[in-house]
Amino acid sequence: MPYVTVQILEGRTEEQKRALVEKVTAAVSETIDAPAERIHVIIEDIAKNNHAVGGKLSSD
Repeated sequence: MPYVTVQILEGRTEEQKRALVEKVTAAVSETIDAPAERIHVIIEDIAKNNHAVGGKLSSD
């Protein structure tokens, strides 16, 4: 059973997360021929003050 972890910055709606897991599940199922009901998708929300790009916190 495949496990997929998606790390995203906090602030996405439940609707956006729902669409994300549906599309990730479909892509994994199609790509490696795994049954959708066996695919686990874990979303990790990252606080903007725990992420930085180019030396600057995303919360800035």
